[in-house]
Amino acid sequence: MHILLTRPLEDSKELILRFTSLGHKVSHLPVINVQPVQYSEPDYNQFKGIIFTSANAIKNLNISKINKNIKCFCVGSVTEKFAKKLGFQNIYCAEGNVNNLKEIILQNFDRKIGSLIYISGEFVSYNLDKDLTSEGYSVTRLINYTIIPIEELREEFIKNLKSFIPDIVFIYSENSAKNFLNVLKKYNLQNEWMETNLMCLGERASSALNEIKWKKIFLFNPGEEEFLLYKI
Repeated sequence: MHILLTRPLEDSKELILRFTSLGHKVSHLPVINVQPVQYSEPDYNQFKGIIFTSANAIKNLNISKINKNIKCFCVGSVTEKFAKKLGFQNIYCAEGNVNNLKEIILQNFDRKIGSLIYISGEFVSYNLDKDLTSEGYSVTRLINYTIIPIEELREEFIKNLKSFIPDIVFIYSENSAKNFLNVLKKYNLQNEWMETNLMCLGERASSALNEIKWKKIFLFNPGEEEFLLYKI
């Protein structure tokens, strides 16, 4: 099969190698570029819990002054894996769903013990901090990266894509979905996907691409990519 991955290369390397080793053709079309932003470093000792809704939030954070035993809440296994790699010990993990993450926080963090710090990108599809605040929690949001859409593609890549439309496309966020749609429209590719299966990380991502006609649409959690190959 021909598989199209749309995350930045750093996040796609393992899947590219894995799918290639299984005999699949893999194309890589990153639709976003992650850029760090400057932020004022807080006194982390004033917080009793830390929240990450993406691995990018951890990658762009100076963690040297953070107690790695702090209660650490991660949105999914990819984020959890990165947090563990950097030494966080007391991790609670949802399965790639922010609603589930909220419930895990409500169940495992007593708001009476102190405040939470929520590390995120500039653009989020779910206002987790506001929801937690409405539940009586004290939450500080720290923005340490932003997303820049990739708008220009190489002519050779477009030519190759048109001649061999992928069987599967993986989309990992609502922002990625919107940027992917813009790219398709810019290069007049929006009518080429009727035989393609769309794999989306969440309903918001799939909804952003509803105007494209797909063969089938699947929702998945991080880590299920290879399993999805056997469902089509």
